[in-house]
Amino acid sequence: MQTKTIYILAIESSCDDTSAAVLCNDKVLSNVVATQKIHKEYGGVVPELASRAHQQNIVPVVHQALAKANIDKKQLSAIAFTRGPGLMGSLLVGTSFAKSLALGLNIPLIEVNHMQAHLLAHFIADKESTKPTFPFIGLTISGGHTQIVLVKDYFKMEVLGQTLDDAVGEAFDKSAKILGLPYPGGPLIDKYASEGNPKKYEFPIPKVGELDFSFSGLKTNILYFIQKEVKKDPKFIANNLEDICASIQYTIVKILLLKLKNAIKHTGIKQIAIGGGVSANSGIRKALKDKEKTNQWQTYIPKFEYCTDNAAMIGIVGYLKYQEEQFSKQDITAKARYTF
Repeated sequence: MQTKTIYILAIESSCDDTSAAVLCNDKVLSNVVATQKIHKEYGGVVPELASRAHQQNIVPVVHQALAKANIDKKQLSAIAFTRGPGLMGSLLVGTSFAKSLALGLNIPLIEVNHMQAHLLAHFIADKESTKPTFPFIGLTISGGHTQIVLVKDYFKMEVLGQTLDDAVGEAFDKSAKILGLPYPGGPLIDKYASEGNPKKYEFPIPKVGELDFSFSGLKTNILYFIQKEVKKDPKFIANNLEDICASIQYTIVKILLLKLKNAIKHTGIKQIAIGGGVSANSGIRKALKDKEKTNQWQTYIPKFEYCTDNAAMIGIVGYLKYQEEQFSKQDITAKARYTF
């Protein structure tokens, strides 16, 4: 293991957030995120607009990250960047910038798998958080991914189960759209759910493999339910919004918990670490903690700032790879689809 001081500049641009972070070994010195507001008018991320916004944001975001960390670019040991998965146009901006800067500074370039980073964010140095020990079960839940992963080591991961259609984040956002809530709707469902009765309305649990997920049928069921009730009462959504949101969230959380119980039964591993944007959902976080005693598992939940897309999680992977000298060549390219 390296004992010298290592400074990593990390760049994340997989979707619609431009982020840069500076780490000193496993400690985060800065973590800057520029969120793109333009997509709200379209009810979802527009890839072309996202890539253009990254081009505008990346230089000031990197500059701000270095300034906040009080680090000169000449002190950097390596540049880590998100290679994939994600939107190709967005990834190309971050990849091109990282390659150019690493070449100009004559320092190593380190590619990072965005989904691995969500799970390895747990290893960022933090006095308030405990770290899982290997092996553990990782649950990655975001707008584009839903996976159960067996994490054997930092870079030895095996996908045990995943969604067969839509991701859990999409289920939240599309359900919110059905209810007429603005994008992104997932956090709004979480907000209204805290005031509602989670058992007021019952939605079916999709029947798929023990460790796999499916959310397309659930979305359709919610759509038909809302259409039917609104036909009977045009003010149904407005009069029952909290209960509807609570019932939707309760069903999604129930699905996630069921799959995690199956994963524990399958592997015998009782440590669970979650990651991804949807891991910021308060209902999921609370349910995992509440079920620790009942299900005899231990849960590891990241800080909110490390849940959504951010460069700090890219930086910790960069640091871990730097120690093993897992460097990338300059001919590396972005990958929209990038498996473990």
